[in-house]
Amino acid sequence: MTTHTRNANSSRTPVQQAALVVGAVFLLVGILGFIPGVTTHYDTMKFASHDSGAELLGIFQVSVLHNLVHLAFGVAGIALARTASGARTFLLAGGAVYLVLWLYGLLVGHDSSANFVPLNTADDWLHFFLGIGMIALGALLTRSRATAGR
Repeated sequence: MTTHTRNANSSRTPVQQAALVVGAVFLLVGILGFIPGVTTHYDTMKFASHDSGAELLGIFQVSVLHNLVHLAFGVAGIALARTASGARTFLLAGGAVYLVLWLYGLLVGHDSSANFVPLNTADDWLHFFLGIGMIALGALLTRSRATAGR
């Protein structure tokens, strides 16, 4: 009887690998947001409110909704990493969503009832770098394929 082993990474393109890693990190962050100790002031966490005093790693303000969004992004990243086009779409569209969240965080007061996610300054700048990073990964890791077709 012959046993065949296949390295799962060997058949993935770089953009698929990036989307898989980004998705896994989002999934991990979503899970960590629900763990007391990793999330400080856990007992003050609200579903969706600027009054949520819980902070992931004592830095990033989180709520149940915020954690659920991270989990959803994680699942989406892992699912869309199955194909190169799906991975590229996840990174580009997800990056755009995070840039919109960055702008939202800058424009909406942190103490405003409109800050329902909730977001603090650390979240705002993390969203900016996530948005830029995801878009860069989606664009740069598929650039050679696009230019090769010309």
